[in-house]
Amino acid sequence: MCRTETDIPDSVREKLSLFCNVRKTSVIENKTADCLYAVPLMLEEKGLAREVCNHLKLDNYIPDNSKWQEMIDDIRNIDKENVVNIAIVGKYIKLEDSYISVIESLYHAGFANHVKVKVDLVDSETINKENVKDKLSKYDGIVVPGGFGNRGIEGKIETIRYVRENKVPFLGICLGMQMAVVEFARNVLNLKDANSAELDENTKNPVIHIMEEQKGIDKKGGTMRLGAYPCVIKEGSLAKKVYGTNEISERHRHRYEYNNDYRQKLEEAGLKVSGTSPDGLLVEIVELEDHPYFIAGQFHPELKSRPNRPAPLFVGLIKAAKK
Repeated sequence: MCRTETDIPDSVREKLSLFCNVRKTSVIENKTADCLYAVPLMLEEKGLAREVCNHLKLDNYIPDNSKWQEMIDDIRNIDKENVVNIAIVGKYIKLEDSYISVIESLYHAGFANHVKVKVDLVDSETINKENVKDKLSKYDGIVVPGGFGNRGIEGKIETIRYVRENKVPFLGICLGMQMAVVEFARNVLNLKDANSAELDENTKNPVIHIMEEQKGIDKKGGTMRLGAYPCVIKEGSLAKKVYGTNEISERHRHRYEYNNDYRQKLEEAGLKVSGTSPDGLLVEIVELEDHPYFIAGQFHPELKSRPNRPAPLFVGLIKAAKK
């Protein structure tokens, strides 16, 4: 397979065949595409599947890629002037690939909403109460993603306060969901020292605390709550509207969770629980009612998003941002 900006002439194909010791028909042109998701169709057209089947002596199955082609045509027909601006506020911004799944999920949601999504990575360490408006006012929507450790946490909390008070469409993911709970407890319930016990073990108001089954674990590694778990969604909630179903399955990676000791007070003040584990004990989704789009999940919806099956929470975010 040969990466190229232009068509490969026969003379070059013959030379590659000779020096790579493959048949000429097995030199597959992998040309730069205008859309990442058009590459599989291009490789199919250039005969990659045919050559693999021939080499492995498999039946040369002819796939039906019509639906994928329709998706690519729709993507290409998006008006490039129809743009929504989204900020991902995190602390791993020096390596863009740290958030690649979140970024691609936003693009997928853009396809579903027929808009071009422009994504900026904003360093949460640079955000404070004085500058948050200047840094974020130009965005149509905000994502606060997952992560670990204290660095940049206060900037994430100030970001969430800004989007809550200014009705900016918001999606919180994992740690982003936990910080949404912390922000609400601090600034609405007036529990000024509210925090996650992961970040401040001495806080008197651990609105986020360690999961019961994690308490005796001293060897970290793969001992977190990992993988897919079911979530039951509350009727009449934003989550139900977005997902369109009563039960979902999403992928997790965490040790700490919403502290149910504060659940009644948080809900009475307006931060509603709209998704829980089937037994009702683990809070998976929180949301605000009086807001165009404020929702956060303990899980990672970006891990299941695909260009033809975008993650519902991202679709909802972009739909709200588009408005």
